[in-house]
Amino acid sequence: MTVETRLHVEGMKCGGCIANATKALENLPGFEKAEFDLAQGQALIFGDIDPQAACQALKAVGFAAVVNSAR
Repeated sequence: MTVETRLHVEGMKCGGCIANATKALENLPGFEKAEFDLAQGQALIFGDIDPQAACQALKAVGFAAVVNSAR
């Protein structure tokens, strides 16, 4: 079963933002894929990742993120 992590993400406005965020998340151990809802400011990350590490990875590329719910 794939683990899903939901984050609230601020500052994402376009496809380029999604590409940058995805590239940052791809470096996390256990990452499988991510889906983003720009209108709602939500990210759904698939894979057994550390939610706080995901927030830090997004922050490093300019997006504030907090965990909505994990695991």
